Amino acid sequence: MILYLDTSALVKKYFEEEHSAEVISAWKSALGIVTSAVAYAELLAAIYRKASETQVKRSWFERVTAAFDEDWSSFIVVEVNNRLNEAIHKVIANHGLRGFDAIHLSSALTVGAAIAEEFIFTCFDKRLRQAARAEGLSTLPAV
Repeated sequence: MILYLDTSALVKKYFEEEHSAEVISAWKSALGIVTSAVAYAELLAAIYRKASETQVKRSWFERVTAAFDEDWSSFIVVEVNNRLNEAIHKVIANHGLRGFDAIHLSSALTVGAAIAEEFIFTCFDKRLRQAARAEGLSTLPAV
């Protein structure tokens, strides 16, 4: 199984939240992790925000950013470019998604169409998950 993680799902690996165990379990079972290039900035912003809001120890912050950078090097990263723009335009027109949500869904649709493996799109935004299902993707969470 290939697992696509949008930022709302990716963050659950680094912060203990509702559904973190589910994401980590799927991650461990996956043959590969896919995400969009925009997830790098989105997740780093979340880490920095969490660090400033909670005044965590510097050692925690360094561990989390190092873990993320190490994981990032193993991801299949979909670049945002002119070839992806057509798919982005289509999902925005069909589903009225916000910009980064459209990038994530378009990235997943592009990769999902190119592989033979089971492909699961993971996000925790209800509207984005509904759009992914409407486009034919299997999703996590399943509800």
